[in-house]
Amino acid sequence: MKIAIGSDHGGFELKQALIPFLQGRDIEVADAGTYSTDSVDYPEFAEAVALLVVHGEADAGIVICGTGIGISIAANKLPGIRAALVTTPQMAELAKQHNNANILALGGRILSLETAEACVTAWLDAVYEGDRHQRRLDKITTIEKKSCQ
Repeated sequence: MKIAIGSDHGGFELKQALIPFLQGRDIEVADAGTYSTDSVDYPEFAEAVALLVVHGEADAGIVICGTGIGISIAANKLPGIRAALVTTPQMAELAKQHNNANILALGGRILSLETAEACVTAWLDAVYEGDRHQRRLDKITTIEKKSCQ
């Protein structure tokens, strides 16, 4: 499995801590930046991760900014992306089970490393349930297609 990961300056430290955590699970990591705590704009890194996922160059993605809010909004602008901002392992698990979230959004200034790792673990270990949830995702895809016309 390959995970793309990206952050702005507010998520940099958490991103750096999650990379070896992911590698410890035998996951290949594509680091889409940023590479320091210097101030940058989160939409650039949301787009970089989302494009890797959309184009199949990564199986899934993780995006991190200070709260996770802005970067999740930006990632969700790309058709086919289902970025879920989570703050608990249960939210992460349900994001995969019910929404087939292909990008996990985290708040670097909100979550402890322990909680972030628990969220990532829950998301990675969960399985999309399909069934009634697929009907709902199909409706989201229809909305995306309408907005691109």
